[in-house]
Amino acid sequence: MTGVGATRLSVEPHTRIVFGAGTVADLPAAIAGCGGRRALVVTDVGLRSAGVVDRVRGVLAAAGVETAVWDGVIPNPSPASLEPGVTAARLFGECVVVGLGGGSSLDAAKGIALLATNPDSTVGGSGRTPPAPGLPVVAVPTTAGSGAETNGFGVLDDPHARRKIYFGDASVRPRWSVLDPELTVGLPPAATAATGMDAFVHGIESLASAGSSPVSAAYATEAVRLVSANLATAVADGSDLDARAGMLMGSHLAGLALSLSGLGLVHGIAHAVTAHTGAVHGLALTAVLDEVMARSLDAAVPAYARVAEAMGTPGGAPAAGPAVKLLAAQVAARLPLRDLGVRRQMVGSVAAGALADAVSANHPRRFTLDEVVDVLTSHW
Repeated sequence: MTGVGATRLSVEPHTRIVFGAGTVADLPAAIAGCGGRRALVVTDVGLRSAGVVDRVRGVLAAAGVETAVWDGVIPNPSPASLEPGVTAARLFGECVVVGLGGGSSLDAAKGIALLATNPDSTVGGSGRTPPAPGLPVVAVPTTAGSGAETNGFGVLDDPHARRKIYFGDASVRPRWSVLDPELTVGLPPAATAATGMDAFVHGIESLASAGSSPVSAAYATEAVRLVSANLATAVADGSDLDARAGMLMGSHLAGLALSLSGLGLVHGIAHAVTAHTGAVHGLALTAVLDEVMARSLDAAVPAYARVAEAMGTPGGAPAAGPAVKLLAAQVAARLPLRDLGVRRQMVGSVAAGALADAVSANHPRRFTLDEVVDVLTSHW
């Protein structure tokens, strides 16, 4: 592609968003906007313990919305872990599914909404269109990381095959996304750093992806700018609402970008690492990010130049990798893979899994198995 004139695009309208402090109060309007009067909140026990679930239920109850809660979401959910949630949805009946939490909760909400209306289907990454549309979904992210509120697909863990599986359907793309930075204030520094690096990598990999377009690049560039400008502050002072708002918008824009462009090898490696060890996704990404960027520079000069520019770093494309590494170190998010549970005997399997992951096909250059092994062991 030599210019915008050579670009072919088909961009669907995305979710309606409400953004800003206190916008959780708009949740009843979101339910009504989906044509519903009842809501099943899909979340995790941590948010219930933190009082976030009670806050959301209070908002819904005050508006007369009948509400049930399923708080069984686990990190890196598997299809089997969603089965009780699917049962809860079917027993509750016709409703809007509200995903409340991080990427795992939002992906779980999509899976539950889809399976609740399709009893003979599974979320196995087959790509087949389900016979019936899923229940309507509203997304309320409480982390600034996954951007899962922007699209209708999800990622689940297959613990037996040690790989990630993908599922999705347009019917479970969230119809509304409530982006309230106040709901992210209680996130601890380590989780803020890990989820923030996830959003950061989304922006970087979207810019470098083979599927990048002028539209995705616009979203991704602003995402990189917002995350790089606000992440360290959000980690150091979690009550800084401006930094939290910047992170939440950056995460959302990065989600819009990746939904159009796809990602790359850094995500392929992180998916394989997480499938083998259960490591935190954002930390698995950060462990290999600058190394993959260094080895991809010749194939991604324009993209990495935009990364450097968005970060306010002089020096063009070669400066992007070191700047990214420095930011990761600032927020204590760059750990060696051995600290994330990767053992020497796993390396070959992790490398093979990374190359087999669908996202890796979008990377700007092809890596061999030996090259991926070298990435995995370079900072052992």
